[in-house]
Amino acid sequence: MAVYNGQEYLQDQLQSILKQLQQNDEVVIVDDASSDRTVSIINNFQDSRIKLIENKINLGVVKTFEKSINHASGDIIFLSDQDDIWLACKVQKFLSVFEAYPDVTLVLSDAQIIDEKGQITADSFFKIRGEFVANPLSNWIKSKHHGCTLAFRREMLKLFLPFPADTPMHDIWIGIVNGIYGKAFYIDEPLIQHRRHTSNTGRGIFNHAGILQMVNWRLVLAKNIISLLLKQTSKY
Repeated sequence: MAVYNGQEYLQDQLQSILKQLQQNDEVVIVDDASSDRTVSIINNFQDSRIKLIENKINLGVVKTFEKSINHASGDIIFLSDQDDIWLACKVQKFLSVFEAYPDVTLVLSDAQIIDEKGQITADSFFKIRGEFVANPLSNWIKSKHHGCTLAFRREMLKLFLPFPADTPMHDIWIGIVNGIYGKAFYIDEPLIQHRRHTSNTGRGIFNHAGILQMVNWRLVLAKNIISLLLKQTSKY
């Protein structure tokens, strides 16, 4: 989890996560130099499963997520936003897929959309975004990998990381790379409540970007994917 000035919703999100975890699980949180009560809220949990790292300066959402992933030690790594709610069966259903299908490297689910007050405004994220597809070319055109809805096997880190410095968002990169080198499984059921509000960090940049910026981001993604392909080819 990457957090930044998340005091308004963070406590509810952490509670929804922690109650699903086993004692040997962990919640790795990197705070991106928050100026509000975010850090004190995390510390007040006094839960040994929480590992808090504090950035001395603001690194931005992509590099902060990269830092949190680098500090994770588990075989299955879930990504989480700071202001959502995990529904009660999320972790169990994800792990069941990974256990049943050893060749699956990434699992993601649908999500409900909620507002600032927690009221459901849409029953399905993918009804809005469009049907999930794993094809990397399709995801280069329109990404269907929403970070807060996915988890992946640790073995994929050698391909996912480091995130290219100029990549627009980490989850887009993860989705395309997994589409090339891994296998995705989509759970057609909302397993989180994804909160949309005026101070959302990250994904909102795509809702307001102009056409030229969108084209530029896709060119950047293409450049970085080609670089990764060449790098992996040179190993053989």
